[in-house]
Amino acid sequence: LKDQFDNLDKHTQWGIDFLEKYAKFVKERIEIEQNYAKQLRNLVKKYCPKRSPKDEEPRFTSCIAFFNILNELNDYAGQREVVAEEMGHRVYGELMRYSHDLKTERKMHLQEGRKAQQYLDMCWKQMDNSKKKFERECREAEKAQQSYERLDNDTNATKADVEKAKQQLNLRTHMADENKNEYAAQLQNFNGEQHKHYYIVIPQIYKQLQEMDERRTIKLSECYKGFADSERKVIPIISKCLEGMILAAKSVDEHRDSQLVIDCFKSGFEPPGDFPFEDYSQNIYRTISDGTISTPKQEGMRIDSKTTVGKAKGKLWLFGKKPKPQSPPLTPASLYTSSTPNGSQYPIFSIEPVHYCMSDIKTGKPRIPSFRSLKRGYFCFQGPALEDFSHLPPEQRRKKLQQRIDELNRELQKETDQKDALIKMKDVYEKNPQMGDPVSLQPKLTETMSNMDRLRMEIHKNEAWLSEVEGKVAARSDRRHSSDINHLVTQGRESPEGSYTDDANQEVRGPPQQHAHPNEFDDEFEDDDPLPAIGHCKAIYPFDGHNEGTLAMKEGEILYIIEEDKGDGWTRARRHNGEEGYVPTSYIDVTLEKNSKGA
Repeated sequence: LKDQFDNLDKHTQWGIDFLEKYAKFVKERIEIEQNYAKQLRNLVKKYCPKRSPKDEEPRFTSCIAFFNILNELNDYAGQREVVAEEMGHRVYGELMRYSHDLKTERKMHLQEGRKAQQYLDMCWKQMDNSKKKFERECREAEKAQQSYERLDNDTNATKADVEKAKQQLNLRTHMADENKNEYAAQLQNFNGEQHKHYYIVIPQIYKQLQEMDERRTIKLSECYKGFADSERKVIPIISKCLEGMILAAKSVDEHRDSQLVIDCFKSGFEPPGDFPFEDYSQNIYRTISDGTISTPKQEGMRIDSKTTVGKAKGKLWLFGKKPKPQSPPLTPASLYTSSTPNGSQYPIFSIEPVHYCMSDIKTGKPRIPSFRSLKRGYFCFQGPALEDFSHLPPEQRRKKLQQRIDELNRELQKETDQKDALIKMKDVYEKNPQMGDPVSLQPKLTETMSNMDRLRMEIHKNEAWLSEVEGKVAARSDRRHSSDINHLVTQGRESPEGSYTDDANQEVRGPPQQHAHPNEFDDEFEDDDPLPAIGHCKAIYPFDGHNEGTLAMKEGEILYIIEEDKGDGWTRARRHNGEEGYVPTSYIDVTLEKNSKGA
């Protein structure tokens, strides 16, 4: 390869071009990875749920599994970004830096080779010039010799011409000898430089070019390996992402989803009951009878079950227009059994639950809260129409109220912890004034206590609503239980005053029907006799008592205790003038009497 300098120049240039070509390939692969990761993230963002209230969060296992898969896919996209970043830093960036260094090194080696070649060409030119000069002088010396010999042999030539030709011959011969020596020196020098060029300088330059090309090949090999390592490093994490997707798929529980649907749409209402039999043959039987109302016989009474009815509709009333029907009672007193000729008995259902529920809604009077309830503030803090979730079915309303109470309890616990921390900090400041001013903590402490009062009020209010809902649900459960035990009742021609039967001589006079609702005024107004004091208390902090049902107090004021704290943070107290209300338990110092009944 000593004479293949130009070919080596082309080969090294091809090597650099191939290196840059591979760097371009890596760059395009990086762009593909980045675009792939970006598209995956956009896909995840498109199908991920928007931030919604807590109540609207997905609860079905299939939805949760899908969102877990989206999260895993988002992590997978992140790993694709890691691959692109690793390739860009470890492969592409390294290739570009090495390509720049390779070009610089190649240029330096080629310049050294060209300089050596130029120096050898210069030595050759010097040698060639000396050679040509020596050749020219030799020809001039030959001419001078021939001229001298011609004049020396010529008899007619003068001695002066012969001497002149001889001097010219000696001069040319001397110059030829000098040029000969110079040519010999130049030739020796050129041969030495040429040997040095082809055996020392050029081999060294070629060796450097060879090492450079081998390093380029090694660098390509390292980049190939780094290209694969960038992918292999994230394979464990990608495997975890895929395993997470599989686990999400396995977590789908169809039975749980079905139960969630049941819990979500469960209303708590009772299903409608059986429609009663309506007997339109009453007029026929009445025509057959003697048309008089006889005293009902208690002995030997027989009722034909085929002619019994379950409703007052279609009855013949004695005194003109039928009175306005009242809601049928749902009590065991209104349930009867009917006898058959063979002595067997079977229950007959005499009421209709849907009719009862609708009449409860349409004809029920609004309940008037008792004075004691008003004082406690159970009904004084009802907010907007939807605040108590009254638009929801009973079961859903109960769940919503329970969730709100749990959230308020958590907030109250936070405020309590903050109050305890502020009190401790205040004590520290009082003991060590240099650490801070305890007075500066008072506004924050007051605000925290005010927040605690507000939260307790909210909890109290929601617990009252919850108790009301649970009471209604329990009442419906009792009614359903009673209805299951006594499914059917006697269906006779009964009226509020007395019932006709199929036999004119037999008349069943049942107990007077009472309205299904309890008397709104019997249990709504409670006895307002003042409760006896069971102790006294002293106000530690002032309390404004803006909310209805609370009692305002000043710091140091003495009050009577008429009802202890039931665990909700409120104590019922009374002033000397008889004004009663609830005060925060944490604001007072309570002293209870051992024997305070009737005090």
